[in-house]
Amino acid sequence: MASPYVEPGANDGAPHYRENNGSRISGEMSAASALDAQREAARIEPVLKRLWQNRTWDPKSVRAAMLKLGYREQRFDPKGNLLGGSLLVKPMDARFENGREVTHEGARVGLRVHEDACVTAFVQKTNYQVSANGPYPESGCFEPPFGH
Repeated sequence: MASPYVEPGANDGAPHYRENNGSRISGEMSAASALDAQREAARIEPVLKRLWQNRTWDPKSVRAAMLKLGYREQRFDPKGNLLGGSLLVKPMDARFENGREVTHEGARVGLRVHEDACVTAFVQKTNYQVSANGPYPESGCFEPPFGH
C-alpha cells in the first residue's frame, strides 16, 4: 500500500521524491540573477536557432558560436579548481535505446551567469532549447543524467 504522505514538491506524488531526486532538481535563483540569466538566454537562443536551421550542432561549432558572443570557456587547474570562464560546451549525454548505449549528434551548453544562475541549452538534429535555471547541486549548470 502506498504511503499517504506526499512530500511537498513531489512531481508525481511519490514519497521522498525530492530526497531521492535532489541531485536532479536545480537550485533557486534570486530575482536579480533570474533576470540576468533570462537576458543571457535571450542572447543565446537566436544563435542556437541559426545553428539548428543550418544543421550545425557539433560541439566545436557550437563552442565557436558561443565564444563569438564574448563568453569565456571555463578552465580548470589539474586539481579541478576553476581558473576562470563561465561557458562549457559538451557533446550530448549517452542514453540507452533499444538495449544499447547511444550518443546522438548535438551539443549541450552550460553558462554560469551567477553563483545561483545558469543558462542551460542544447542543439541537436531534432530540436534546440534554451532555458534559465539554478545550478544543480553536484553538476553545476548541467542536469545530471541520473540520480543516485
